[in-house]
Amino acid sequence: MFIVCGEALFDVFATGSTPTGLGFDGRIGGSPFNVALGLARLGQPVGFCGGVGTGFAGERLMQALDDEGIDARATARIDAPTTLSLIGLDARGVPSYAFYGQGCADRLLRAEHLEAIPAEANCFHLGSYAMVVQPVGATQRTLVEREHRRSVISYDPNIRANVEPDLDVWRATLQWMLPRTHLLKVSDEDLGLLYPGRSITQFAADALAAGTPLVVVTRGADGAVGFTARGSVHTPPVKVAVADTVGAGDTFQAALLTWAAETGRLTPAALAAIDNTALAEALGFAARAAAITCSRRGADLPRRAELA
Repeated sequence: MFIVCGEALFDVFATGSTPTGLGFDGRIGGSPFNVALGLARLGQPVGFCGGVGTGFAGERLMQALDDEGIDARATARIDAPTTLSLIGLDARGVPSYAFYGQGCADRLLRAEHLEAIPAEANCFHLGSYAMVVQPVGATQRTLVEREHRRSVISYDPNIRANVEPDLDVWRATLQWMLPRTHLLKVSDEDLGLLYPGRSITQFAADALAAGTPLVVVTRGADGAVGFTARGSVHTPPVKVAVADTVGAGDTFQAALLTWAAETGRLTPAALAAIDNTALAEALGFAARAAAITCSRRGADLPRRAELA
């Protein structure tokens, strides 16, 4: 069973002026929530471990988990607001962001909440800003420390500098995770922020040397490349008419994990032993899944039948 840890929130898009102010369209989001959604739609048993508020926005998040078949036993209900990410466009269509998350439920997960994680969990995915804000960041480190020797740890830094602008915090978190992570997926954009001037190949070599056996770097329109101790494999992007790229990276992550589960490789030892042929298959499957998400608006992640 997969457990995805982190934030579930609302992306709130400004829809324009109204006679009395502004209109908004709130959509359920958060990178970890999207990964959980992707796993569920791809037919995998998955639970969500994160803090969800008790107000009406939190109730809508809980409904979404139920609607998608995501196990909520490890979802902590916390008497606090739900994080909002407000997104607006200027006259040229350039987005601006305002983030409202201080003191919100997704940041307040504590170590005692980890006791609710089902015993059958054998793979944990973590990422985004819940790893770098407190107290949830410390809670998730406690979980990783507890599980990384017996369960698969999957990690995507998914940097959100509008939440934590100090890139040293993100770098330190990534460095801490490398020897405890079995599958690292990171975008070339995030690597450019964290390590300007360092090549993807050099970063991958450093990550492998630090103890991460499988490193995947997504490169947008240039596809993706995977690295192991046996070499590297590049997969081109799947050509598609792009509606938007929201949720594409999360889809890619969910598809990688689904491939591992479906092929009997969801153990630390099996991931470390993947050869180049198998890695090419995994990357191709994930690229096809991400392309489907890109072909439609609003992080509408695919279901397993669409990838048959």
